Amino acid sequence: MLYQSTRGDLNRVSGAKAITCGLANDGGLFVPETFPTLTSDSILELTKKSYSKRTAYIIGLFMSDFTSKELEEYSDTAYSCNRDSGFTNREIAPLYKTDESTHFLELWHGPTCAFKDMALQIMPRLLTGSLKKLGEKREVCVLVATSGDTGKAALNGFCDVQGTKIMVFYPRDGVSEVQKLQMTTQHGDNVNVIAVEGNFDDAQTGVKAIFTDDKLDGKLDEMGCFLSSANSINWGRLVPQIAYYVSAYCDLINKNEIIPGEKINFCVPTGNFGNILAAYYAERMGLPINKLICASNRNDVLAHFINTGQYNKNRPFYTTISPSMDILVSSNLERLLFELSGKNGETVKSYMSALISEGQYQISDNVKAELSRIFQAGYCSEEDTKKTIKYTFKDRGYLIDTHTAVAYKVLQDYRERTSDDSVSVVVSTASPYKFCEAVLEALGIQSKESGANLIDELAKATRTEIPAPLRALKNEKERFTKTIKKTEMKSSVLDFVRGR
Repeated sequence: MLYQSTRGDLNRVSGAKAITCGLANDGGLFVPETFPTLTSDSILELTKKSYSKRTAYIIGLFMSDFTSKELEEYSDTAYSCNRDSGFTNREIAPLYKTDESTHFLELWHGPTCAFKDMALQIMPRLLTGSLKKLGEKREVCVLVATSGDTGKAALNGFCDVQGTKIMVFYPRDGVSEVQKLQMTTQHGDNVNVIAVEGNFDDAQTGVKAIFTDDKLDGKLDEMGCFLSSANSINWGRLVPQIAYYVSAYCDLINKNEIIPGEKINFCVPTGNFGNILAAYYAERMGLPINKLICASNRNDVLAHFINTGQYNKNRPFYTTISPSMDILVSSNLERLLFELSGKNGETVKSYMSALISEGQYQISDNVKAELSRIFQAGYCSEEDTKKTIKYTFKDRGYLIDTHTAVAYKVLQDYRERTSDDSVSVVVSTASPYKFCEAVLEALGIQSKESGANLIDELAKATRTEIPAPLRALKNEKERFTKTIKKTEMKSSVLDFVRGR
């Protein structure tokens, strides 16, 4: 299996090279040349296996330069069940059923209580393994722009990993109190966290600019260092996410909720498009999926695109109670456009150029028709997000976070609009305890507390269990308090590598 750029670079690279580089030389994203086939027999065989074994199998279909033994060792270590430092549920990604046709895929039982753990517990192993295969002797500095969850999950995954440094940029006022504390209290000698004045798009644009700065690259090389990424622009972040869609389908078979071959829906809350793109890749491999329902919050750029074929970032940016979706430039959409346009790098390049110069682009009718074949979309207001949290807790006895609530409401709207009664899975991306203030407000509880103290208040109000990794947060001290302008991001990377 070789990888190519979404923007037409003719060079083909191995999986290890794609993971190590993060971005292609032409600024595009790496994608597999072909999609491996997931047969009905292979799905049935996976129903007999554990989550870690399922993940190793799926990654192995894409990463031919790793042995099955290597991937199983990585996966078994990454998805260990340990209440103090690993996953807190033996199923790793369990399903919770709320009615006859609705299941919630809980992806937040990892060490940072968000779905990013599903990839970022194994990605450091894939990256360091790739470096060894390529004979790379330089130190790697992993750069991350985060809208909340990726930052902490990446910090946790790469903490004190030999031969690596990790630097996280987050929007100063664009994450929840708990998300901020998780990042700024991070332990480790190889980590750094900096707040950026602006929103997530500013941080993400800054990181992309750093990756394409040849002068900076030369300076880092002189210092024996090079850059890589832990955002979902890196193939090593994306490929493990395919596994949990396949695993959820296997679990539904095992629970007698569906019969093998039956098509189901996934409703995914997404901002950067990586989470739902992984589901699309699973469908392309052969996983029986009826519709992928893209759920947006008030920043509805993705829902608008899927419904109209026009991507337009020229709109107000809103800071919402579902901050991980507060994004107007969705990086992973480029990978989808590459597939929908028949792997036409020039077409993708023209879209990306128009996005930079005009802030928008319009896809062709043919591309729009293929998009509509599998995707549906909707958005959820702030008020409806709160109402959905309250309804789900009061009527279903199930506590969900703000992002999961967006997806649940969008799924309900889709069902009313289409009368589609297929078994559907809501992808639940974070513990409600990561967004205590918003969840408490949704339940009608006005709190005077702040920070980690909100965690205890939510537990008291709902009589639910605090996740172990968050329970310990109130005793941690903040290490990283620096805020910079977005124009200072490049210099801060150099300072970090120099050890300043």
